[in-house]
Amino acid sequence: MNKPIMAKATAVWLVDNTTLSFRQIADFCGLHELEVQGIADGDVAAGVRGFDPVANSQLDQSEIDKAEKDPLYKLRLKFNPAAVGEEKRRGPRYTPLSKRQDRPASILWLVKFHPELSDGQIAKLVGTTKPTIQSIRERTHWNISNIQPIDPVALGLCKQSELDAAVQKAARKRAAEGDLMTDDERRKLVSTGQSLEMGTEARLPTAISGLETFSLTRPEPEEEEDRSVPDADSFFNLPDHDDDEEEDDDPRR
Repeated sequence: MNKPIMAKATAVWLVDNTTLSFRQIADFCGLHELEVQGIADGDVAAGVRGFDPVANSQLDQSEIDKAEKDPLYKLRLKFNPAAVGEEKRRGPRYTPLSKRQDRPASILWLVKFHPELSDGQIAKLVGTTKPTIQSIRERTHWNISNIQPIDPVALGLCKQSELDAAVQKAARKRAAEGDLMTDDERRKLVSTGQSLEMGTEARLPTAISGLETFSLTRPEPEEEEDRSVPDADSFFNLPDHDDDEEEDDDPRR
């Protein structure tokens, strides 16, 4: 429910100029009933000048008359056609002058570690423009050689919750488009707290990168070659002992 402007001053005027109940005034002005009672006793809003809601087109006199006759009647704020259709101004986030020189470093960090973020999301996070983001993406920025990537949260340009929300939104959009993500990219698309709780995954050393198709397990027993130690006699062509005994028994020798 909309509340009148200068609510406390409006409550002071209603207490002084009407016979409305404390509850009716509290509901209309968005205050607590005890606070309105304190205004009537002079303990709250001492020295505050009353603000006439009727003269300032916030309340009709007929509404006050109805409420004075019925203690359960709730006052309704007068309709203001000029306030219809007003929208919050959209644009880049305001960045203080003391932090504006840090924006290129934060943009480079977001482009490097979260390439899934769109230019619009980055502009909303750090309060910059799309041409600046594009120049850093293409490394055509006038000071690109001196820019070092720095986390925008550490620089105070945005909150961690805002960064996590933008990253999660980018993840949902990418999943809806059917793009596949690597393990590293999937780890980046979770919040900081979740990323810290995730364990490390087993990976092949980079020294044997490209050999993933080779099996590192021992072959099955039936596939192993016969590796039994050969007999010493197989290396030498030695005569059998039985032949020697037969030659000794020959009487002609």
